Amino acid sequence: MFLKPLEVRNGVSPSRVYLPEGTYSTVLDFLELRFSRGTRLGWERRMLQGRVFDQRGIPIAPDSPYTPRCLIFYYRELQEESLIPFVEKVIYEDERIVVADKPHFLPVTPIGPYIQETLLVRLRNRLGLEHLSAVHRLDLETAGLVLFTKQVGLRNTYAALFREQVVKKIYQAIAPYQPSLSLPIMRSSRIERADRFMQMQEVLGQANAHTLIRILDQHKDMARYQLEPRTGKKHQLRLHMSALGVPIFNDRIYPLLQEYIEPSLRTYNHPLQLLAQELHFTDPITSQRQFFQSSYTLDFPVTR
Repeated sequence: MFLKPLEVRNGVSPSRVYLPEGTYSTVLDFLELRFSRGTRLGWERRMLQGRVFDQRGIPIAPDSPYTPRCLIFYYRELQEESLIPFVEKVIYEDERIVVADKPHFLPVTPIGPYIQETLLVRLRNRLGLEHLSAVHRLDLETAGLVLFTKQVGLRNTYAALFREQVVKKIYQAIAPYQPSLSLPIMRSSRIERADRFMQMQEVLGQANAHTLIRILDQHKDMARYQLEPRTGKKHQLRLHMSALGVPIFNDRIYPLLQEYIEPSLRTYNHPLQLLAQELHFTDPITSQRQFFQSSYTLDFPVTR
């Protein structure tokens, strides 16, 4: 139990790590070995700055003894980040929830090199909402609607809508036109992690991913598709479209995983043509039917 809740600093909540059984003398010894990218001096400096705490909310000093089966909390280093040159939009806000329109290339929550340049942290700072929390996720490359809750105690209530698959989500995608593909079609398959980092794969077995796919319009050799996922597996839409022979335009993961581009080297010229366009659900608090639509659109690629 905390003696006091740990604050959100610069829009970022503290991270946490479990202390397993071990022969470490101090917490500092453990952190030095646990996080290979850090340094002992870096962790020592963070402790002296009051940025590492035990599960009671008490600051940990460099010589604090190691106690297994406990949690510790720490604030990540705020390094200079490459600015993502797109601005999110808030399309709805009440006393419980916020619905935001996420641009391409902006992560939803802190991950890897992205901390401040994430939708969650931007909104916390912009709206002054320390306890704002994302209810679900979109890929970094995907644009569109994301639902947030304002209060800690409400997140699970709204997240249950997604777990129980009672939220209707409508996506649009631009992908090659395939005349032989008979649409609409319900793509059902079993999706599991692939051996390659970042990728998922379809495997034999009982289907755990289902997507209703329709075609909306066609322009030359490309088409606009409407995708309605009935489940929420990672990369489900991207993988299902690729498996049907119509990979989403500018997809750098399917069918072939392309080389990773460092944030500082991104040009932002080729966004994945996938948009979370609509959210439909019944509010679990008010029982009112909610409908939200993204302000973004997808354009067919310019051809010469």
